Amino acid sequence: MGGDYSPQIVIEGASIARERLPDVKFLIFGDETLIAPLVTKYPLLKESCEIHHTDKVVSAEEKPGQALRRGRDSSMGLAIQAVKDGKARSAVSAGNTGALMAMSKFMLKTMPGIDRPALASLLPTSRGESIMLDLGANVECNENNLVQFAIMGAVFARTVLGLSNPTVALLNVGVEELKGNEVIKNADRMLRDASLPMNYVGFTEGHGLANGDVDVVVTDGFSGNIALKTAEGTARMVAGMLKAALESSLMSKIGYLFAKSALLGLKNHLDPNNHNGAVFMGLNGLVIKSHGSASASGFASAICVAADMASNDLAGKIAIDLKCFENNSDVDIEDKVI
Repeated sequence: MGGDYSPQIVIEGASIARERLPDVKFLIFGDETLIAPLVTKYPLLKESCEIHHTDKVVSAEEKPGQALRRGRDSSMGLAIQAVKDGKARSAVSAGNTGALMAMSKFMLKTMPGIDRPALASLLPTSRGESIMLDLGANVECNENNLVQFAIMGAVFARTVLGLSNPTVALLNVGVEELKGNEVIKNADRMLRDASLPMNYVGFTEGHGLANGDVDVVVTDGFSGNIALKTAEGTARMVAGMLKAALESSLMSKIGYLFAKSALLGLKNHLDPNNHNGAVFMGLNGLVIKSHGSASASGFASAICVAADMASNDLAGKIAIDLKCFENNSDVDIEDKVI
């Protein structure tokens, strides 16, 4: 029931995901009087879903503390509870981010060895896709948090991007070892000294995000959220300026006809809906956050991320790497790659 265009977009997105993932089953939590008529429009989805009625919803304006007190029997709370009870492998929501994080952490708890969960997502780059975390769950972080984020981000890269030895870097104001505050310098030293299934390369700067210089970018939630919103705003600005330029004259319109396929490819690559699905990593259960403004195809992408994570045992791989870090011992990467 969360998001800007729910429940229509959620149900349509689930239908698209059902076509892509024929073996996936859905538990849909929300107002059955609104959901059931929508589900009947999609026969394949109707065969693969169960509707669990509740008329209680966590609003977009609700504070995390209020959601914790009043939202346990809301559509969001019941979806997370289904993950906790083992009735669902993951929960996907386009609702209130703060409430979703607070309720997920309270109900599922963090994994052993993880102090704070982090919000991680795919970002489009000139070379394909990179992973960035944290994107807003933790405004302030210490060096241990950043190291844990790096471990989880590398697992994400191996699981979703299929990279056997992903490159990992800390986001900093420069690439020199002397740059940055004490927290990021300490995290850098800890990662350099550790034997982990990742290729830690040190620091990266803001321009490296778009270049795709590394596979995993690690930062605190304050910087990460600003960087994410800046990248998304820049992509929209470039798309709008390009559209205006191509419509500015007859010759521009003719030129567009010749470049149409390439421009559509660029548009699809930059479209946030095609990279939708941020993961709350470090919890004893999978919770995926969709953009509140996501389209149906965007929500389907978030569901696909959830299915990938569930089928590839994300939590199990994180636990192995955390143990590796604690023991400071080598791990055979090939044994852990699917």
